[in-house]
Amino acid sequence: MQNSQPPAANRLCLMRHAHSGWPRPGERDFDRTLDDKGFAEAELVSQLAADRNYVPELILSSTAVRCRQTTEALQRAFGVETEIRFVDDLYNAPMENYLSLMGAQQNGSILLVGHNPAMEALLEALLGPDRTSAVIPTGYPTAGLAVLDKGGTIMGLAGNWLLTDFLQP
Repeated sequence: MQNSQPPAANRLCLMRHAHSGWPRPGERDFDRTLDDKGFAEAELVSQLAADRNYVPELILSSTAVRCRQTTEALQRAFGVETEIRFVDDLYNAPMENYLSLMGAQQNGSILLVGHNPAMEALLEALLGPDRTSAVIPTGYPTAGLAVLDKGGTIMGLAGNWLLTDFLQP
């Protein structure tokens, strides 16, 4: 990942959307909604993030319904006017799209709501494989929220981001 454009932010929060139901007959994957478990997960992790003051300047979210619903829970918990941008390019996208989008932002803190496997690959690109495996040994959980702070002078390279916290339901 050392050739990728690094994120400009000093704090990155990476949240996988909360648990969603299986698609109903004829329903597109994009339109899947959170199920009861997912709504509870989104509310719980959002409130934990608000309680710990992990309120970002900007939320970037996939336009998929389950990501929008997860973002709505964050917005309710934060109770402030945080800028939110819904981005089509985060749905079914590789990790490089996530990294590029974050690198184009000028905000000091960004919270990204997206999908696996890109979310897990992004965390690994920023922390390195060993630290990522130690944090999420069984994979990136639904509604999992990683809080990373810039820890070095060379931004975006593995080893220069510090995991401050990992919230999960």
